[in-house]
Amino acid sequence: MRPPGLRLVCHVLLIEADSGLVLVDSGYGLQDVADPRRRLGPTRHLIRPVLDDEETAARQVEKLGFRRDDVRHVVLTHFDADHIGGLSDFPGAQVHVTAAEALGAVHGPSRRERFRFRSVQWAHGPKLVEYGPEGEKWRGFAAARELDGIAPGVVLISLPGHTRGHACVAVDAGSRWILHAGDSFYHHGTLDGRTPVPGSLRCMERFVAYDPQQVRDNHARLAELYRRTDPDLMIVNAHDPDLYEKARSGA
Repeated sequence: MRPPGLRLVCHVLLIEADSGLVLVDSGYGLQDVADPRRRLGPTRHLIRPVLDDEETAARQVEKLGFRRDDVRHVVLTHFDADHIGGLSDFPGAQVHVTAAEALGAVHGPSRRERFRFRSVQWAHGPKLVEYGPEGEKWRGFAAARELDGIAPGVVLISLPGHTRGHACVAVDAGSRWILHAGDSFYHHGTLDGRTPVPGSLRCMERFVAYDPQQVRDNHARLAELYRRTDPDLMIVNAHDPDLYEKARSGA
């Protein structure tokens, strides 16, 4: 994605589990590429996504030798268009989400949320599996829920702020955990405290935040976790290209 003066990625995780393939977020989808005006709305002019059919999760799953219906579950960090646009490419998948996010997007959105979220992206009627705020502690987070119905080691962590029911997703990859923090922060400078965060990115983060104070609190919590340098934990988010390349390289 190419907001003015920035270059952002928009990536998802793919997990092979005994129950089938699992996606963490779905990114932009094939229908977004085909009809961005209807699917993405006017904000596409600000975000300026590079809508490439071959970069969709659907095409990349197929390139790995799987079928799209092998994706049995999608675990969502939140309902923004760049995170759920591909849901319609996997119509048979169960979609796992916090109950607060489903309320803010689907069941009872406020006026601001009705403008923010694009109902056309779930018009195909996905099977939502909703989770309440209760949970166990996980590395300092108060409300973490292991999704046993999907696979051991897939954990949904409530972290509202960016949206009403935003969540992080932790995945046990064997040698380490990967914490996909979604949009709870945008830039690695938020974690390390040394690298300047571009001003335009700070403005965008504040502008779209459902609760700016919660976002700031989440930044502090994630930065504290990062400073612990746990050797068995990698933190990524949805849009930082440096964190994405570090994850790809296995560093």
